Amino acid sequence: LRVVRILLLVLLAALLLPYLLTPLYRVGHPVSTLMAWRWLSGAPVSRQWVDFSAISPWLPRSVVGSEDAKFCSHHGIDWDAVREVVDDAEDGEVARGGSTITQQVAKNLFLWPGRSVIRKALEFPLALWIDLVLPKQRILEIYLNVAELGPSGQFGAQAGAAYAFGRSASSLSPREAALLAAILPNPLKRSARN
Repeated sequence: LRVVRILLLVLLAALLLPYLLTPLYRVGHPVSTLMAWRWLSGAPVSRQWVDFSAISPWLPRSVVGSEDAKFCSHHGIDWDAVREVVDDAEDGEVARGGSTITQQVAKNLFLWPGRSVIRKALEFPLALWIDLVLPKQRILEIYLNVAELGPSGQFGAQAGAAYAFGRSASSLSPREAALLAAILPNPLKRSARN
């Protein structure tokens, strides 16, 4: 009985930790769970934090345009996109992504990659919380610094721009920014470089 209580307390602490950490992410340079996993397993990780003001304005525009057109108006979850995904699933169509940038930040910072109902159930309230406690620009800044943007451990705009184009995130052209945004769904199979 004591072991069960301890396990329940550990589980509760693990569930509450992201909610306690999120307000602290108003500043600093958070890392993703995937980055942490790669470091722990000895896999390469390349990431240099770049403040939002030092990123080419074309990249946030391209990312919002391709990943989450309603980013500026929703509160962490695009309920219209969720309905479309559910409707598609009911019709037997292949499920497509309906995650917002905020949901992707929740997944990247606190959860795990891959598709699962459990992860989505944890991601939804966390995305609402992130949107409540962090400004939109900060959410986008975090996303642009933790998103995987290369096939071998390149994370964030700076590493992605350096890998794909041999230049800094501040000097990306509109075309280069669009190419980086286009690989976000799967940077292991898609290449902005090629």
